Amino acid sequence: MPGLVALGKYDRSWLRFDLVAGVSVAAVAMPIAIAYSQLAGVPPAHGLYASILPLVLYAIFGSSRQLIMAPDAATCAIVAATIIPLAGNDELRYVSLSMTLAMIAGVFCIVAGAIRLGFLTNFLARPILTGYLNGIALSIISGQLGKLFGFTLAPAGFLRLFAQFISNIGSTHVLTLIIGAATFLMLRVLKRVAPKVPGPLVAVAAGITASSVFGLADRGVALLGEIPAGLPALIIPNVGTSDFMPLALGAVGLALISFNSAMVTARSFAVKNRYELDSNQEFIALGVADIGAGLLQGFAISGADSRTAVNDSVGGKSQLTGVIAAGLLVLVLLFLTAPLALLPITVLAAVLVNAAIGLFDLPGLLRLRLISRPEFRLTLVTLLGVITVGVLPGVVVAVVLALMQLLKRASHPHDAVLGRIAGTGSFQDVSAHPTAETFPGLVIYRFDSSLVFFNSDFFRSRVKTIVQNAQPKVRIFILDAETIPLLDTTGAASLDEARRDLAERGIVLAIAAAKSPVRDMLDRTGLRQQIGDAHFFPTIESAVGALSGYAEHFG
Repeated sequence: MPGLVALGKYDRSWLRFDLVAGVSVAAVAMPIAIAYSQLAGVPPAHGLYASILPLVLYAIFGSSRQLIMAPDAATCAIVAATIIPLAGNDELRYVSLSMTLAMIAGVFCIVAGAIRLGFLTNFLARPILTGYLNGIALSIISGQLGKLFGFTLAPAGFLRLFAQFISNIGSTHVLTLIIGAATFLMLRVLKRVAPKVPGPLVAVAAGITASSVFGLADRGVALLGEIPAGLPALIIPNVGTSDFMPLALGAVGLALISFNSAMVTARSFAVKNRYELDSNQEFIALGVADIGAGLLQGFAISGADSRTAVNDSVGGKSQLTGVIAAGLLVLVLLFLTAPLALLPITVLAAVLVNAAIGLFDLPGLLRLRLISRPEFRLTLVTLLGVITVGVLPGVVVAVVLALMQLLKRASHPHDAVLGRIAGTGSFQDVSAHPTAETFPGLVIYRFDSSLVFFNSDFFRSRVKTIVQNAQPKVRIFILDAETIPLLDTTGAASLDEARRDLAERGIVLAIAAAKSPVRDMLDRTGLRQQIGDAHFFPTIESAVGALSGYAEHFG
């Protein structure tokens, strides 16, 4: 419990900073939690329920001083995508499923952290995350258009929602649209001219005031409605056995994506504030927080970048900030639910659309297109997958494509024929350094990868091609093994086949600068004995010094 250990050594001079940060975080978290509950598909109060225990539990189990655990747009989208097909229009069942999903995801996270699977987030490459977040942004915007314009759209994917929106545009409730558009414009202006002002809180306060003063309900503007006062009761979710498999599949994707999102945020602020994070401990902390959210009738959460940024910007020093924010949210549930009932739904829609625009990274897309076309295409595949086949299937397809792309590159790694730079002991690629010195009858070959099962055939074919094209005839073939960190049994067999092919041509194989894992495998397979200890060298320089005269003599 690193957070608890840190609180035990708390510096009292930090208290005034953490108090201000806690109030600021609560001010931003309250309206966003209500808005994101709409996105997750649960009643408004459940967004607040999902924000209380996770803040306290992360303060105990987490290792980040600034990270705020709370409802997150991307996570809410996955929750809705997982539960809507199971729950139908049954609100109570929907809540039970969201609780169960959060707790299953929490268990997955705890197990993953305990067996040290923090590295799994590396499979969500940056192009996948960029496409995923952009796709989520478009999905959120399309889902809020009906509420922003004052009419109802049936739940559907991005394209069908947009088609519904176009067909219903004539049913726009003008006053609702004016309020929503004004709220959105205010949020954009506040972000530009007063970024430290909690825009969502200002928007909610303005919406409640306008509703009370002008009687917006009587003018046809839809309001949030009654929110139950007080804390939720502890209940046992009503879930059937047939629900567990789809919930478990959704929970795996939810755990991976929410953890990756949290770690991106946590790492950026840890670097800024100069301290270290334990990724496996963070996995456990997220899992405990998810279980806490589920116990209080909430839904799965993640590291919230906007609220974490607020915490850092006002000087939050420790996890006590989250505890203070949780206490203030409890006070909101106890005493301030009546005013929230007057909040126009179009205001929440504007808050969500504004948040979604913050997720959409068009400059990042354009920059990626200039840097790497293959990764740009992977981003587009992820984006299109998210808005067509759904969040989780879209991400799964993108991850599979990324792994295929990686294996394709790894199966044909970079390699080079080397020559010595004049006046130095440095050996470089002759294609990049045409003036590098080569040696008659001797080839120095570098293979820039592990030599394993998926690239062993490529290695052998490259050795053949280089020998066939070399002039004059090759007598010595030196393998620079310094860039080969790993050799498996298939790679060793391929190396042995290459040795025999070379021997049939009267060519001697020598190996330079092999690392200990490679030498160990050569020993275990008996290949080192077949090559001969006399043909193993600690450096390329020593190999060339010993063998160049031999090659020239027999050439």
